[in-house]
Amino acid sequence: MTPFNLQIITPNGYFFNGEAESVIVRTTVGDKGILARHEPYAAALGTGKIRVLRDGSYHLAALSSGIIKVGEDKTVILAQSCEWSENIDIKRAEFAKKAAEEKLSDANLSANEIAIAEFKLKRAINRLHAVEK
Repeated sequence: MTPFNLQIITPNGYFFNGEAESVIVRTTVGDKGILARHEPYAAALGTGKIRVLRDGSYHLAALSSGIIKVGEDKTVILAQSCEWSENIDIKRAEFAKKAAEEKLSDANLSANEIAIAEFKLKRAINRLHAVEK
């Protein structure tokens, strides 16, 4: 496959900046695969897995919301967070999942607090799913 430049950027800086043969992301309307010379494209990304094909093998990461923009010379993903599956701390993810579930059991939460707790729960579950492969 023909490689293309892929940049994955989080608030902490570049998560990945290099050549990829393919990237598969979870958009808000379903999974989308990107190859070299893909038509210009932009979409919102939900919380989900991202699969990057490089050097003939897929590398899996957990991504938490963002956007993707595919241009002629590169694909850029701006994400709230992104972690390679092999770097995910399972105990920390399980703790975050439990904390979010406990928070959601509180009947006195505001709508904003519920939305934040739901986001944290989705992120923790996504991280755990990325480790399961």
